[in-house]
Amino acid sequence: MTAIIPNLPSLYDPFSTEAKWQKFWEDNQVYKADPNKGGEPYCIVIPPPNVTGSLHMGHAFESALIDTLVRYHRMQGRNTLWLPGTDHASIAVHSMLEKQLKTEGKTRYELGREKFLERAWQWKAESEGTILNQLRRLGVSVDWSRERFTLDEGLSKAVVEAFTRLYEEGLIYRGEYLVNWCPASGSAVSDVEVENQEVNGNLWHFRYPLTDGSGFVEVATTRPETMLGDTAVAVNPNDDRYKHLIGKTLTLPILQREIPIIGDEFVDPTFGTGCVKVTPAHDPNDFDMGKRHNLPLINIMNKDGTLNANAGEFQGQDRFVARKNVVSRLEADGFLVKIEDYKHTVPYSDRGKVPIEPLLSTQWFVKIRPLADNTLEFLDQQTSPEFVPQRWTKVYRDWLVKLTDWCISRQLWWGHRIPAWYAVSETGGQITDNTPFVVAKSETEAWEKAKSQFGENVQLEQDPDVLDTWFSSGLWPFSTLGWPEQTQDLATYYPTTTLVTGFDIIFFWVARMTMMASHFTGQMPFQTVYIHGLVLDEKGQKMGKSKGNGIDPLLLIDKYGTDALRYTLIREVAGAGQNIRLEYDRKKDESASVEASRNFTNKLWNAARFVMMNLDGQTPQQLGNPVATELSDRWILSRYHQVVKQTTNYIDNYGLGEAAKGLYEFIWGDFCDQYIELVKSRLQADVDPTSQRVAQQTLGYVLEGIMKLLHPFMPHITEEIWQTLTQQSADSPQTLSLQIYPQVDANLIDSELEEQFDLLIATIRTIRNLRAEADIKPGVKVTANLQTESQKEREILTAGQSYIKDLAKVETLIITDKETSQTVAVKKPQRGLKTIGLIIVAIIFGRLGLAAGNAINDIPIVGTFFEMVGFGYTAWFVSQNLLTAQSRLKLWSQFFPQRELEQPQESENAMPDGKSQSVYAGVIGTIQVLIPLSGVVDIEAVRAKLEKSLSKAEAEVQSLSTRLNNPSFVDRARADVVQGARDTLIEAQKQVEILRDRLKALS
Repeated sequence: MTAIIPNLPSLYDPFSTEAKWQKFWEDNQVYKADPNKGGEPYCIVIPPPNVTGSLHMGHAFESALIDTLVRYHRMQGRNTLWLPGTDHASIAVHSMLEKQLKTEGKTRYELGREKFLERAWQWKAESEGTILNQLRRLGVSVDWSRERFTLDEGLSKAVVEAFTRLYEEGLIYRGEYLVNWCPASGSAVSDVEVENQEVNGNLWHFRYPLTDGSGFVEVATTRPETMLGDTAVAVNPNDDRYKHLIGKTLTLPILQREIPIIGDEFVDPTFGTGCVKVTPAHDPNDFDMGKRHNLPLINIMNKDGTLNANAGEFQGQDRFVARKNVVSRLEADGFLVKIEDYKHTVPYSDRGKVPIEPLLSTQWFVKIRPLADNTLEFLDQQTSPEFVPQRWTKVYRDWLVKLTDWCISRQLWWGHRIPAWYAVSETGGQITDNTPFVVAKSETEAWEKAKSQFGENVQLEQDPDVLDTWFSSGLWPFSTLGWPEQTQDLATYYPTTTLVTGFDIIFFWVARMTMMASHFTGQMPFQTVYIHGLVLDEKGQKMGKSKGNGIDPLLLIDKYGTDALRYTLIREVAGAGQNIRLEYDRKKDESASVEASRNFTNKLWNAARFVMMNLDGQTPQQLGNPVATELSDRWILSRYHQVVKQTTNYIDNYGLGEAAKGLYEFIWGDFCDQYIELVKSRLQADVDPTSQRVAQQTLGYVLEGIMKLLHPFMPHITEEIWQTLTQQSADSPQTLSLQIYPQVDANLIDSELEEQFDLLIATIRTIRNLRAEADIKPGVKVTANLQTESQKEREILTAGQSYIKDLAKVETLIITDKETSQTVAVKKPQRGLKTIGLIIVAIIFGRLGLAAGNAINDIPIVGTFFEMVGFGYTAWFVSQNLLTAQSRLKLWSQFFPQRELEQPQESENAMPDGKSQSVYAGVIGTIQVLIPLSGVVDIEAVRAKLEKSLSKAEAEVQSLSTRLNNPSFVDRARADVVQGARDTLIEAQKQVEILRDRLKALS
């Protein structure tokens, strides 16, 4: 009966394959974690993407990195959980909805809180569906049964628990403080949500007159409108120019308010005029100075960025309109001294994209120092968490050291509402800065507390503000596992193993998680923080919406397949934490780098098809493990186990890019281009059955191992090939995802053999290149002369001469000593036998000589003479004929001529016929490769072709040189055109050099 040979389609279709396996994995809950399973846990909680639209290339990069780690550790036998989820993105979603309402001519207040939140939840459902679909398209091996959202019931319970505990411990308070206010979003933002941007602005100089009329002081500012809130002018008490003025007063222009001159060492006497206007309600440094000197706090700003009643005649004007009007008024009144151009840094809201306004406001704060100091102890005493790369440890530590109290309240409606209820009956039915409140875990508990404090008739109103998104995100590693309940998931998978995230949110998120975890769980939330870089565009620039240079990952997936995109993103990583650059043609929506990875999948597919067609319908398990005897089999098994060792070591140390590159080189180069070619002749029907079976065993064994090694990087194509190769049952198939990752067999690693085989492969490659350069047709076999002075290299080349002949299409292979041109292509065991034969012959002749000598010894005097002559001749014979391999070979040839031995060559360019002829020459290390061209190609035709190409290349060099030496072209042409001409010139010059070398080889 003929075996049924399972096979793959002739062409790989990534789209149907990927969709099939994504559905299979999810339908069969392949990645569902089981805390009862046992085994060492490995847990990653996804950095939750915001429900603000769709994923970008940075998300695809991060997901590919995480999934590679998770799949690898799952195959290592660990109890693995990758927990998915999304973040509610309070400010981003709120701002987007308000913009929608604005286009409808409405405000959120007209709509009402309840209707506004209905819209928000509707948006969440639509956006989250898009995001989760994109994650599925990326093939992530998450446990979808544990999907979480930061506003779901369980996580909301954790947020309330954390807030109330911190409040009861005195670590959360409500107070008046200067906050970063974003007029665009109408909310306070934290320090880490502020992005400093360098701008070209102005520095305005004004005179403030002394109240007693004795003169004036000059101050300078970048924000003239804030002078309306000035409550002092400060000088350094050690500044001799001004210390006599300390205690005097000034009359504030426009408002005519009397303000003092104070002395404070914060003032830098060398900056500006040495006099500083003090606006405590609108500048952080002035706020601190105002507290030191008990200055009044005058707020001139509304929360929408307009000026309030304290600004006098400028009330109602936008802050930037008021700036111009204030300067005009000061100029008209004679107080403007000068205006200077001034480049300085302006803080912008990361969310609202407008300059923030330092604003005095009553907000909720976390006392950060106790939390930060506790976290620093973990870092300093236990090196926990460990950062990869390590350089980010210092950045993280420095941030913890300088943290100030964290403003956690936001004047928004979308988010976790602050669990505080105000007794508005105590302040006329309104929430004011002085309204008493209670903090509770529920409204029922709040009523109970309020009635006990304020009586049965108390009126309560919950705080309208919500918590900073990062408050709930800070609880993510343990709230997603069930905290504050002591769940089995929490007991098994917490602390999580690894956090994979970008360096740009170490401050936003990583530090918040470690502080919250150290306080609430007494542990760091993860063992390792793997910091990855950014995905840069084709010009090496950071991608962003404002630049419009983002690349949609789904567009590339639809063109090349998920595996190709994933593999490209990981392979581009050159060291942990490094940015990667993605090649992209925006006109064609094509990527050369992703296309190269797609070509890799095709190469892998075709190799797998070839292997399966030559296994006679048997699986690797049915064939059994190979016991290699031939050189090529031992080599590929050694290389395979070296790659297993290398890949495992790289992934264990977060060298994912290096691991991906190593697998590519092994699969494409060693397995596909070398080994498969080497064993093709052994798979024919008429070859030795034992050799054929070993070849089949080796092919099946290595191919299955490759599927396992590559699976974390390219999960879909490897699953498809593995399923076919191992002939899984359609009814109850296993999955490659749950197979054990390959283990190293050190007994099969032979580094010396690999080095020897590298020499053979390099020799084959050089002969092939020489054939191509000389235009030798593929079907024509050639003569090749390999010359080297190294006996070891000659032995290696001799042992592998069948591979050289087969793969390089060589008819006659000559391996010679380069120095003597003596042919030495004889196997070492034969030389040993011949040497033994020579010794036996020497013994026979010795015995005959001894018998004759004994007879002569009986003759007086003559015997002694012959003894001396015999001793001398023996010494000469041994030295001339037996001491070296060449002398023994020469002596043996005199008695036993060998037809297979090649005769000594006359010169490096001489061939077996003794004639000097044109050759093509190449070099591999210390080996020279010579290929005679006579009778193989039309030398004159090749020369003519090369001369024509050389003339053309020389003409191009001349033309480009003339253009680039012309100042008119260089000065007037676009920079990219000039650079393009220079690049083309360099390429043309290289081509000229190559063509001249080839012509020289023909001479």
